[in-house]
Amino acid sequence: MPLFIILGVLLVLFLGHLFLLTTRRRRKETEPFMKTPYAHRGLHGKEIPENSLAAFSSALQMGYGIELDVQLSSDGEVMVFHDESLLRMTGCDGSLYSKTKEELSMLRLGASEEKIPTLAEVLALVDGRVPLLVEIKSDHAVMEVCRKTAELLDGYHGAYMVESFHPLAVNWFRKNRPHVVRGQLSARLFEKGKRTPSMFLVQNLLLNFLARPDFIAFDYKHKNRYSFALCRFFHRPYTVAWTVKDKAGLAASHRFDGVIFEFLTHEELRAQGRLQYEEKEERT
Repeated sequence: MPLFIILGVLLVLFLGHLFLLTTRRRRKETEPFMKTPYAHRGLHGKEIPENSLAAFSSALQMGYGIELDVQLSSDGEVMVFHDESLLRMTGCDGSLYSKTKEELSMLRLGASEEKIPTLAEVLALVDGRVPLLVEIKSDHAVMEVCRKTAELLDGYHGAYMVESFHPLAVNWFRKNRPHVVRGQLSARLFEKGKRTPSMFLVQNLLLNFLARPDFIAFDYKHKNRYSFALCRFFHRPYTVAWTVKDKAGLAASHRFDGVIFEFLTHEELRAQGRLQYEEKEERT
């Protein structure tokens, strides 16, 4: 009898775990986004800084999708920038959300003359020519970032998806823009640095039942994590590998549906079948 009780409890726990990992099966809407590789923060390099209009222009020239990051300035402008701190990219010791749009416009990215762009500027530049993958940063006022980003995207006529490490940001789009393809970002977070309950939940995709993502963007180096493997096997969401930076990583990420990359050549992407949009053009 005790054995049956133990097995029953284990079964309940397993089924409960599966429920928490629930995703949304909108394969028809999500599939087209998997046909192009996404240049991580644009197609940047030594002379072209990340998340700059120059990096996005380079990605446009190659026909790549563009992954970018958004957060708010102190006066509520949606800016395209990755770090919470401005130091690494601009030399300014302060957070992006402590500066106004005008103050940020005075800074330069790296050693270039490139400025920190607004999302509105990026949308005007891309103008629907390639799909966008917009990451909602979760360092500050995340719900406000969601709202203002969505308002800008409402008037954009190109294809785009949104993603975030913050499950409540993904859930915001579930509630307020249910038609938008949305993704949950995750990786092995709990073992690194400060351990918090939120890191444990995000790492193990345990708030999927709230966010109901259409795809999971996961650090491909940790693709065998139990919760991710379980989610993939039972719920079958689309998966996106990040961030692939070399041929070995590209080969290791072959089971992912989509890919976010840096520093890979067009030939390397083609050799691994990551340029499906080119194949479609050739057939037509």
